[in-house]
Amino acid sequence: MDETRIKDPEMEAKLVYLEGIDEILITGETIIDDAVISQIVGVAAQEVEGVSSLGKASVTRSLSKIIGRKESKSTGVETSHGKKEAAVGLTISIIYGYNIPNMVIDIRKNVAIRLFDICGLVAKEINIQISAIEFPQKSLGKLE
Repeated sequence: MDETRIKDPEMEAKLVYLEGIDEILITGETIIDDAVISQIVGVAAQEVEGVSSLGKASVTRSLSKIIGRKESKSTGVETSHGKKEAAVGLTISIIYGYNIPNMVIDIRKNVAIRLFDICGLVAKEINIQISAIEFPQKSLGKLE
């Protein structure tokens, strides 16, 4: 069976022209939405061991966890950014027993690394408010 070929003289001429060019300069502007940056920051903060959740502790959050509703990854995150730098505000709950000063250092480091690696933004300021502490559930022993 013969193969059918379709010729497009206009595109062929453009392809020949492009093959002769070593480098093509493409310009444009990239805009990263605040919601995207907030989600990246939220995920980066929760990657640190000892961080329980983002945002303020509330009855609504507790009920949401019980019924299995997922919260946004950007709850408890405020960001402000330009083209090169970002300022971040985090509100977090931590798990009892973790060293808060060490956690804060780890959170700032992880958030700054993620912002730079993913968005190319330098974190100039990362403010952290610890709004709650959560105590791990201990299994109750049987009474005799």
